[in-house]
Amino acid sequence: MIRFAPGTRACVATLFLATLPLCPVSAGQSSGVLHVAVDNVRDRTGRVHVDLCTQKQFLNDCPVAADAPARIGQSTVTLTGLKPGRYAAQVFYDQNGNGKVDRALFGIPKEGVGFSNDARIRLGPPKWEEAFFDYDGQERTIRLRLRYFTGPDAPAATAAR
Repeated sequence: MIRFAPGTRACVATLFLATLPLCPVSAGQSSGVLHVAVDNVRDRTGRVHVDLCTQKQFLNDCPVAADAPARIGQSTVTLTGLKPGRYAAQVFYDQNGNGKVDRALFGIPKEGVGFSNDARIRLGPPKWEEAFFDYDGQERTIRLRLRYFTGPDAPAATAAR
């Protein structure tokens, strides 16, 4: 048995309690991990990029972002350290690795783009109400599909989408 001098136990207890936030999170506690499974990646060059946005940040620069190497078919991007809240994911396939969505005439994306809830892209990006989801802080996976407007997988000119 370890014997402490008077008053030492209180110091040791205080030191122990002060280091608790440094301990790993135990199972069952919030992990703050969101996996974004992105379908319809058409090549293995470049990266798949995800921006996670609040309503105020939606369709602008979002401070929470991550990317992963592109894989034909599906790529999964993982974001960590997230707080519970309401978010929308903006995703693009950065095929040439230049860090931005390349655009053609009239601003049409040349690379694949997508949004959470698989929100449809009509004559412009979707509205917040179509793309947001509630995140409770627990590990979770959401899924979406990239849409292409030029090249392979582009919608036919006569097809209504």
